[in-house]
Amino acid sequence: MGEFCLIHGGMAHFISLLLSFRAQLPIDEGGLNSPALFVDGGNSFNPYLVAELARSYGVDARAALENIYVSRAFTAYQLSSLILKELGRFQEQVKAKAVIVSDVASLYLDRDLAKGDVEDMFGMVCGKLLEVARRGAVVVATYRAGRRCRRGLLLEALLFGYVNTVLRFDSSGSLVRFRLERHPKLSPFALDFSLVYPTLMDYVEGGGFG
Repeated sequence: MGEFCLIHGGMAHFISLLLSFRAQLPIDEGGLNSPALFVDGGNSFNPYLVAELARSYGVDARAALENIYVSRAFTAYQLSSLILKELGRFQEQVKAKAVIVSDVASLYLDRDLAKGDVEDMFGMVCGKLLEVARRGAVVVATYRAGRRCRRGLLLEALLFGYVNTVLRFDSSGSLVRFRLERHPKLSPFALDFSLVYPTLMDYVEGGGFG
């Protein structure tokens, strides 16, 4: 049994990139000993940061990047097609135990999309991600709260209705606040800690490497 996890908050994107690398680590080092699939719904995959993360763990950056399979989507229809038609087949082909979907909801806020299309497509996408998780993968979706409009609230309700676990990461200076908001077995709690790599903290505060 896998996990369908949602990560939101100001550090959600950074954490998704960290997980795309950490999934490759051995199990006894907290990884999955697996390549990662990164479905980029926010056009935000940053190979420079992933390389920096790899080097901070003493891992060859090129090898780390070669074990992350990135697919980008620029419209809601492209993202839906990637997840509904391609994800399961490719995941089995490369034997990936980690699937990351960045900014899973934002493309569906496009005003040119009919409300019925949005609800149907996004519901099917969430259902497919849960199905992949139930087959044993760890599926992580990042969520960036969009306009507080009716469509945004609908997408949020659909997404939160499918996930098993909800995590929030925010930062203030070098301090990171982690909150477990939902888990099938654990009670919610919050934890503050410091981010130990100065260059990575620069990324979080400055919005990315050049």
